[in-house]
Amino acid sequence: MLKLFKHAAGQHARNENYQVWTHENHPIEIFSPEFTIQRINYIHQNPVRARIVDVAEEYCYSSARDYAGKTGMVKVEKLNLHLMQC
Repeated sequence: MLKLFKHAAGQHARNENYQVWTHENHPIEIFSPEFTIQRINYIHQNPVRARIVDVAEEYCYSSARDYAGKTGMVKVEKLNLHLMQC
């Protein structure tokens, strides 16, 4: 793993030794309830797109489990999506 992290660090001038996380993040403003729901769904689908699970709520570290009525590994305070859509 260190060899991979060292190689990744060599791709960016701001790194000295190792890079674990990607630098390609794109923060966006959450400007409406509808957009909030869209972003939550996007995040929940990441493990599905990565082919880690077939269904979002199967991923044990995802809040998708909580939104599906299951218990996740992390305590989650869910947004009331029904109120947000009004």
